[in-house]
Amino acid sequence: MIISIMVEALLVIAVALAIDMTFGDPKNRYHPTAWIGWGIATITIRARNNIHGRFGGIVIVLPVVVVTVVSVLAVLYLFDNVSAILLPEYVQILAYVLLVGVMLKTTIAIRGMKKHADAVLTSLNQDDISTARINLSMIVKRDTKELGKKHVISGVLESISENTVDGITGPLFYYAVFGLPGAFVYRVINTADSMIGYKTGMFRNMGWFAARCDTILNYIPSRLTGLVMVVAAGILGCDWRNSYRTMMQDGGLTASRNAGYPMAALAGALQTRFEKIGHYSLGRDIVPLTTDHVNTAISIMKLTSVLFAVLISIPIVVVLFIVGWWGYV
Repeated sequence: MIISIMVEALLVIAVALAIDMTFGDPKNRYHPTAWIGWGIATITIRARNNIHGRFGGIVIVLPVVVVTVVSVLAVLYLFDNVSAILLPEYVQILAYVLLVGVMLKTTIAIRGMKKHADAVLTSLNQDDISTARINLSMIVKRDTKELGKKHVISGVLESISENTVDGITGPLFYYAVFGLPGAFVYRVINTADSMIGYKTGMFRNMGWFAARCDTILNYIPSRLTGLVMVVAAGILGCDWRNSYRTMMQDGGLTASRNAGYPMAALAGALQTRFEKIGHYSLGRDIVPLTTDHVNTAISIMKLTSVLFAVLISIPIVVVLFIVGWWGYV
């Protein structure tokens, strides 16, 4: 039974990663994350006009979490009941793996991150720094209007490393612990944080709940991802020793309690330095930043995703099944 649960979970994750790496994301009107974003935006507008203070932050996030979880459970419940009537048992298993794999994929964004990074890279290779800044602004929160080439490259690499958690290993971790509802709750919180989790203007109060939840949820995945990234760096022939050393030394230097660990691990692996002007500097300039680093970082991101599934997610599923938890999620 343990083997079957482990294989089933592994197949679900493999389907999700394979679909994402091959096809990427569907158009927004078909993408659950876009629906989640619409829900957050709609409630935010209403809360801004009617509910003030930090309570508004809770009102924005919790309804979207509840609706998302209920929707996921409803789909799984409907599938179980319909498939039990229409399909033989072995076909039910295959159909379940495919369904859950497709749904889990919607919480993951490997190809999407690569697409955004490639857009910046193409502009830089064409010496079009203005377009590169615009493309970078799509994936970072900082002001990119005055950034030079070095800091544009740094911004892309920082985004790749941080997105490895937000867009890949975070959902995989919470799928392993809480099943498909866990992956979707993580996606809701992460999306809310990216939309309203700011410390300025009206979001200073309204965004606090999303930001705090995101910090809590990412505490473990970010550190585990940093460690797995060190392993991935070693397999790909990068400097894994420097990756681990830099992660341990510089991982806590960012304002975020979590983002610095995968960023520092990647900076160390590439033997270079990431810098957000006026905020932090991670790693050392052993090798000057170049556009070649972006392609290497994407390779590390992809391998980290696979290794995280094998080394972290599946063992968690097995342990939780042994203690009697995973059968309920």
